[in-house]
Amino acid sequence: MRQNLPGIASATKRLADGTTRTYFYAWRGGPMLKGADGTPLRPDQPEFIVAYSEAHKARKKVPTGTLFNLIAEYRSSSEFQIRAEKTRRDYGRYLKLLEEEFGKMPISAVEDIRSRGDFKAWRDGMSATPRAADYAWTVLARVLAVAKDNGRIAVNVCERGGRLYAADRAEIVWTEEAISAFMSVASEPLRQALVLALWTGQRQGDLLRVSWTAYDGERISLRQAKTRARVVVPTGAPLRRMLDMMKETRGPAVTILTNSRGEPWTQDGFRTSWGKAATKAGLGDLHFHDLRGTAVTRLALAGCTIPQIAAITGHSQKDAESILGANYLGGTRELAEQAAAKLEEKYGG
Repeated sequence: MRQNLPGIASATKRLADGTTRTYFYAWRGGPMLKGADGTPLRPDQPEFIVAYSEAHKARKKVPTGTLFNLIAEYRSSSEFQIRAEKTRRDYGRYLKLLEEEFGKMPISAVEDIRSRGDFKAWRDGMSATPRAADYAWTVLARVLAVAKDNGRIAVNVCERGGRLYAADRAEIVWTEEAISAFMSVASEPLRQALVLALWTGQRQGDLLRVSWTAYDGERISLRQAKTRARVVVPTGAPLRRMLDMMKETRGPAVTILTNSRGEPWTQDGFRTSWGKAATKAGLGDLHFHDLRGTAVTRLALAGCTIPQIAAITGHSQKDAESILGANYLGGTRELAEQAAAKLEEKYGG
């Protein structure tokens, strides 16, 4: 019999063999409910309620006056809850590492400036994977920032921690040749994703989630998961033609982008399919994320102003200007040629 227990959370994932499986958690962000042998449990199994009860007993044993408490408060904070599901999962992995390493640290020690050295040593212990190390530091800094805002600590010793990973993608560009190469080998669902990214400048996760109700025939309205910014993107003619054609044959799909079976993409499924197509096209270090900056550059080359670009992509005007100023994804030569042509038109003899 299915157990009706408060707070149960679930997540359905597609397995490698194409089947789906639903996993259950004691609470949102809590541990997966498993049997004694480590097998995920279902609500109709007798052991389910036992695992649920044990998880909540362990939760109540959290020591008071420690970093454990600050982490638990962060998990329940709006700052954490409003983040995208994938981000919460990613944060959850590092929150667990923090609990294991520093969970019993008294709050008085957490806000002692000397603890910064301990935290940085922990971060630097992951230096073999610099991006993971930086992510861990970011999560810790957010926990302490929320604790400080709530008056639980007086000092956030992890502010401005510096970064181990430095990546400059300023010269990485989706050229017309790269776009053509990808389009020639990719499946139709992936080609549709590429066009949507180039004409909207939105992040992968936002594009995979955007539904048909967000498209009114002339524009796409969405809220960006990362920034919570609301953007309204007018659809250029090529994009509009593609969307209108897709709409006629979309079937029961809720999201605009779907896989080859007409189902909404999972994040992992999309990344895997995209990666295979990119490898087949010989794109090397080009990533989907680079399409966001490509869109900024294409808009600039089309003569758009910084405010106009920011209105479409959702960047701040400062960020949009920085992208172009850093020669993000190229375009400087083309922009210079446009400027020279305008100068010649006005002053040429």
